[in-house]
Amino acid sequence: MSENELLLATSDMYLKSGIHIGTQFKTKYLQDFIYKTRVDGLSVFNISSIDKRLAIAAKFLARYNAEDIIVCGRRESAWRPLKMFAKLTGAREITGRYPPGILTNPNLDRFIEGKVMLVCDPWPDRNAIRDALVVGIPIVAICDTNNTVNNIDLVIPANNKGKKSLALLFFLLTREFLKLKGQIKKESDFEYSLEDFTGEN
Repeated sequence: MSENELLLATSDMYLKSGIHIGTQFKTKYLQDFIYKTRVDGLSVFNISSIDKRLAIAAKFLARYNAEDIIVCGRRESAWRPLKMFAKLTGAREITGRYPPGILTNPNLDRFIEGKVMLVCDPWPDRNAIRDALVVGIPIVAICDTNNTVNNIDLVIPANNKGKKSLALLFFLLTREFLKLKGQIKKESDFEYSLEDFTGEN
């Protein structure tokens, strides 16, 4: 069995998406996931670490009913893949500015309840994280090399800024979630392409 057969995506898919390319700043929290720092100063994630954490995150999220999953992304590069994840799984999505109190104030018209939260970046999505902490639900976060992981229950180490990186990440999360839920039996049953998540088809 080749290395690629053990991964959720081929090494080539991971490399082409830039999912492993971090920033010039790295925190101690992500150090264990970093493979090396390049001569240009950019830190690079270990692809196998990304892959393992994606599989763990999919299994963790699949423990919940889709409608109890809230996925948030303030950064515009996350909107398309995040919305595809929500559309295909049934999770609830919040893109753009996070509405204050949407999880904590039952008097709001837009009030929602959830049992787990997935955020695309702990820094711009910090208000969503704050609300999740108030209501006491676990938080899964995509973390780049420059992120801190305070209050995060499950870290997915990855480039959380690039459009192609986020597209591949949500493509894989969606496919694995549906497999674990029994909605598809194998990868080839997944009728959507990576391009559907980038919007480039």
